[in-house]
Amino acid sequence: MMKYLDHLEEIIITFLIGAATVIIFVAVAHRYLSGVPIPGLQDWLLTINMSWAQELCIYMFVWMAKFGAAYGVRSGIHVGVDVLVNRLPDSWRVKCILIGIAGGALFTGLIGTLGATFVWENGMHYAIVNKLGMEIGDLYEGPITPDLEWPTWIIYAAIPLGSYLMCFRFLQVGWSFFRTGELPHHDHSHVDGLEDEKVVDATEALEEYETHKFEHEGKDGGAK
Repeated sequence: MMKYLDHLEEIIITFLIGAATVIIFVAVAHRYLSGVPIPGLQDWLLTINMSWAQELCIYMFVWMAKFGAAYGVRSGIHVGVDVLVNRLPDSWRVKCILIGIAGGALFTGLIGTLGATFVWENGMHYAIVNKLGMEIGDLYEGPITPDLEWPTWIIYAAIPLGSYLMCFRFLQVGWSFFRTGELPHHDHSHVDGLEDEKVVDATEALEEYETHKFEHEGKDGGAK
């Protein structure tokens, strides 16, 4: 279970960015081909409504941003240690880092709770009660999106879900630091899939080339 949970953000972001790319491509191709006077094809394309594509992609990028923030916490992008903290004695340094991580967990937990309350009151409560066939009473149905006509609480659900996931990642990082004394470190120069590749230094390569060139010229001079 934890194997998939540790890569949850990558799975969601990969799906969303892939789907958004396909939708944008189809929408652009549809708009372009609809203006080409091809008998039959143009009439068929004009019957297809793609006005929802832009709105959907905007919502997908919002979800990507929220889950991307959780990924940032897990990978160490959002977990940093100030220069001043590094100069403190080890006992104080550990305490300051744990307090900072706890503050991040508290903040994201509060945002997640406030977001969940807003989503619940903005139509989720109504949708669940209506789905179960219970008495609706004076529950607020909530607004819908302009083009897709989806309940907006579904879109806003990114706030509590992403924030609670960030809170969980902060707690995960804090517990790991408490046990091992190490924080996750994000290497901006790292590229996945290149771990086993040999990295060639440009200076070393130039020196090697000059050595081979000198040896080759020496052999040619000797031969003459």
